[in-house]
Parts: sequence; C-alpha cells; structure tokens
Amino acid sequence: MKIESTDQDIRTLLSSAYYRIPRFQRPYSWDRENIQEFWDDVVQDKAADYFIGSMVIYREGSQRFGIVDGQQRLTTITILLCVLRNCLGKHGFADLARGIHGLIERPNIDNKLEFILATESSYPFFQDHIQSWDKPEVPVAPLREEETLQNAYEQLGKLVEGVVSSVERDTRLNDEARRTELQKRLIGIRDALLDLKLIAVKLDDEDDAYIIFETLNTRGKDLSLTDLVKNHITKHLRGKNESVDPPKVKWQKLQETIQGAAIDLDTDSFIHHYWLSKYDYLPAKRLFKVLKKRVTKAKSKALLDALLSDAALYRSIHETSYGKWTKQEQRIEEALRALMLFKVRQQTPCVLSLIREYRSGKIKMKHLQDALIAIEKFHFLFTAVTSQRSSGGISKMYAALGRRLFEAADTDAAVRVITDLKVKLRERMPLLGEVRALFPTLIYTANVTKQRKLVKYALTRFSEGKPTALAVDYDQTTIEHLVPQSAIGTKGLTDTIVGQLGNLVLVSKELNKQLRDKPFDEKKPLLIRAGYDLPDEIRGLEDITKEDIEERTKRMAEQAYNQIWRI
Repeated sequence: MKIESTDQDIRTLLSSAYYRIPRFQRPYSWDRENIQEFWDDVVQDKAADYFIGSMVIYREGSQRFGIVDGQQRLTTITILLCVLRNCLGKHGFADLARGIHGLIERPNIDNKLEFILATESSYPFFQDHIQSWDKPEVPVAPLREEETLQNAYEQLGKLVEGVVSSVERDTRLNDEARRTELQKRLIGIRDALLDLKLIAVKLDDEDDAYIIFETLNTRGKDLSLTDLVKNHITKHLRGKNESVDPPKVKWQKLQETIQGAAIDLDTDSFIHHYWLSKYDYLPAKRLFKVLKKRVTKAKSKALLDALLSDAALYRSIHETSYGKWTKQEQRIEEALRALMLFKVRQQTPCVLSLIREYRSGKIKMKHLQDALIAIEKFHFLFTAVTSQRSSGGISKMYAALGRRLFEAADTDAAVRVITDLKVKLRERMPLLGEVRALFPTLIYTANVTKQRKLVKYALTRFSEGKPTALAVDYDQTTIEHLVPQSAIGTKGLTDTIVGQLGNLVLVSKELNKQLRDKPFDEKKPLLIRAGYDLPDEIRGLEDITKEDIEERTKRMAEQAYNQIWRI
C-alpha cells in the first residue's frame, strides 16, 4: 500500500485538483452543533495556521481524487464558499464572487465546466441547488441527506448574514465606509477558510481506500452498519461502465425507499431485521463481522437485490399505505397498523418473512392473515395491556420462525411454521388475572388522552360483529362516555373511572353531537333508538355508578381474554 502525505491549505487543495465523494461514502450528516462549532473555530476564534486534521484521498486520474476521509469537512467548506459567493454577489462585489466561484466550479482540461467537489449520493441536489452559480434547473424531492445539506446551507447563510447585519447597523460608518468594511469582513471569512491547514494523505489504489474506509471515523462518529454493508457490497460490485453504475442506483433506491417513509425508519434496523428474518440470530453489533465473512464477491449481487426487494416490504410493514393492500387484504393491513400502535418491534423479522413468502406465493392470504392476527392478539394483551417485556426469548422466537419460513420448501411446510407460531404465542400469553388487573388502566378522557388511539382500537374490536347502527368504517366513529365527563369530581368519579372501557362506546360523529354532555338517562334512549346494542347490564340501568363502570370493565377484560383476543 503506497501512501503519500503532504501539508496543504484549503486554497491549494481546491485550486489544484478535482475531488469526488464516491458511492461507498456515508451521506452528509453534520448537524447544527457541528456547523456552529466549525464556524466558531474558523471564523469567530480564527487563529493563524488553524489545523483541521487529515484528509485521505486516492487517485482516480491526473489531478483527480476520490475522498475516503474528510468529506464532511470538505463539503461544509464548499457550502460556506457558496454562501460567501452568493452574499458577495448580492451586495455588489461581483469580481470577488466570481473569484470564489473559481474554487467551486472551473473548466477542466477539455474546457468543460466541472465542479471541484462532486458527490454521488446527493446528486443532483448538491450540484444544482447549492454549488451552481445559476438558479436550480432540476426539481428534487429532498431526502434526509438533501435536507441536511440544505439545513447546513441555511445555517451558514444566517451566520454570514449576521456579519453583514452587524456592519449595516454600525451608525459610525457612512455609506462608503460601510461598503469598505463589509468587503473587508467578507474577505476575512474567505481567507480564514482558505488558509485552513490539513494533511492530505494520498493513496494510489481504490481497493486500499475501501480497506482504510472500514477503519476510519469521521469527526469521531463510528461507521454505521449501513455504511459498512454498503462499502462491502460496492467493493465487490464495480460498475462496468462509468456512465452506468447499477449497484449505486440500487443502493440509492434502497435508501430512498427506507428514508422516504412517512415515519422515521432506520436503515441499520432494516438490515438487521432482514438478516434475522433469513439467517442466524445475531446482535446488531456483531452482524457486519459475520456478514463480511459470508458475503463473498459472488454473493454480493444477490444480497443487494434481496435487500432492495425487502426494503419495500419492510416499509409496507410500518407504513401500511405504502403496501397498497387491497380491499380483500384489509384485515392484514389492520393487523399491521395495530402492531405499530402497540409500539412493538420484536415481531418485525417474522412479519417481514411472512409478507415476503406471501408476495412470493409460498403462503396464501388466509395464512398470512391468520398469522398476523395471532401476533396482533398476543401483543395487545402482552404488550399494550399488561406491559410485559421480554428478556430476549420472544425476539429469538420470532427470528427463528422467520428463518424457518424462509427455509420452508413449500406451502405445507410454511403453514406448519405458522401453526407453531400460534402455539408458541398461546404459551406465552399473560394470565387472566394479569389482564383483569390491568385492563382498567386503559383509559381515555379529555384530561387523559395518551391512550386515545389504543382505547379506540379496543372498542373497535369489541364492536365488530355486533348488530349496531355504526358505519362499517370505524375511522369515522368517535368515543362516547356513557357517564359524561362533566360528572368527574362527583360521586367518587375520577378520570381513571370515567375513562375506563366499561364507560365507553363507539358512536357515529353525528350521534356524538346529539349526545353531547347529556346525563346517561337521556343518552340511553337516543342510543337505543339509533340501534346500538347496549349490554344488558347497561340497558337496565337509569344511572351508572362507579361500581357499575368497574364491573363492566371487569367483564370486558374477561371477554377480551376468553373470546376477542384469544388465539
């Protein structure tokens, strides 16, 4: 491995070569704290010969280099140069603006304009929306990296404008002196930036760069699982044509699928869950070491293709609208939404495997629905009601079942796995006494709203199949308190009593307006006339007491355990 190191400043670095942030690099990730610290060090507390560390690059051609380490710093420096260029141009210093732009974009040996720093992961946003002298031409739907770049650009813009404002507010200066002072201050920022010192470590071989990349950190941040897996795969899958790079396109599509979700999905977690759904159970911290040994060059393409395919399935598990479930698959979608409501993730490898085998045709819709409903029922009682936590056994159980599904040779073998899943969940169900004791903790009032969605979910399951006048779409219903919330504070009634399931029913929004805050004896005939099937213990009462609510909640807990959520 040939390594050459030289002392350089940013001015020399940018004026002497072109640099590319290659596809195996992590996205730009500096946050507000990183940007402010950089500004304070370079501009506010500037000192002569300020050193910003090393930069590791490898040769790609004559005066062309790929960046291994230092891309976060060089990207930030380039963004600040763009901000300065724009500010100088805005305030009438066109020549100075053009001078700075020469360190952002200049003609190459063929006299074609080329950006000095090119990045692949955020193309074309970084080039067109930040570096370009002209207005953006390409509309871009920003993902996380683009948003981070934009945030850095805006933050540095505000910092530079703060310098401009301080000069403009100086009442001691006349117009000419103010202009001279502004030019001096902006040039000072430019020179402080370009005089930054670093050590440029140059390598001749890209393969050496991949090796070094796995051992280096940027600004003290450890490489993520996503960084390492991407690096490992792309190391083996070089594009045959420089103009077309299928591995890069596929990885970018994978990232867009995960990061484009309406909820906050994490690519590291996806890769970990993917592995658990097919292979041996490993903690996330150990996964890359094993993957690196097993995924050879010959297997890298298959892994990338499988990850790309499963990324869409993974997103559909967490964002059900992305899955485009049909009307016939409505109950499957409801089960997935319920699991998200319960905030449980242990089942994800198994659910990923179930949906994968369903989409491939190994299992039928009824099999998938049967399995997901069983998982939903288990976690409602185990997680949502009794708040039990697994020491790891349940996670391992789900991962093992996911692997067995993946390995199942045919439908019959897969159905046996689903049968085993139901047996294992049944064995782990909490006891009736635990459910009965904790069922009253599911409450909803105007003062206690945290569990509103969970309470509505439970009431929906209780209501299904009953002869009521409710619309089929339970999303259009609302929660009604039989004893009105205005009674809280009287007759021993508190939020924890009035908000219990034993005092709640689902009604249409129209009926809810009619019921308003009426006492129960006035609500009852309205509910009956509307066709609501009130339980016998409620229908026969003229008034509902604290004890009535507690008794009905107890009965509902038993019905939940023995009937509705029974596997």
